[in-house]
Amino acid sequence: MIDIGIFVFPEVEELDFVGPFEVFSAANSVAPGSVSVKLVAFEDGPLTAANGMRFLPDITPERSSQEVLVIPGGQGRRVAMRDPRVKRFVAEQYERVKFLATVCTGAFIAAEAGLLRNMAATTHHQYFDELDAYPGVKVVRRRVVKHGRILTAGGVSSGIELSLCILALLFGGDLAKAAADYVEYPFRSDMCVEY
Repeated sequence: MIDIGIFVFPEVEELDFVGPFEVFSAANSVAPGSVSVKLVAFEDGPLTAANGMRFLPDITPERSSQEVLVIPGGQGRRVAMRDPRVKRFVAEQYERVKFLATVCTGAFIAAEAGLLRNMAATTHHQYFDELDAYPGVKVVRRRVVKHGRILTAGGVSSGIELSLCILALLFGGDLAKAAADYVEYPFRSDMCVEY
């Protein structure tokens, strides 16, 4: 079983984390026991997302031991990306995970943690210029960009494709396609291209 953590914070964009959560959960529907998905947050208690959805995280960073970390974006990323605890957590996790992935403006949290230097990456199209301003970041206009162990995804719904890419990397294309079929999302083998 692969442990997957999705790092959440106040005013996180809903689909940025719910889309990946759903796709990873679908993996268990087609291959029972393949993944464990947990929401990781520094806050201990209910969180309110960018569009008003309230939810409870599962674990704190101190108790997390994931093999894959997904970082969504949203309005709250502007606070999260400047938080020293968040930057330290993300940088430390990168040292131990198989894959670190970002959705939408979650890329800025990885950039602030120093992980995107000399990397190809993407984010929501409205924020390409902001991401391009980081030293060494090469912005690529694709929905999903893989550079080594870091994957970045464009805006909001691209987190679904990102998650399917991660499943393909972890378990192979057949399981990823089965999960895509389960959530009725088209799967293409070229969703995840190495840069």
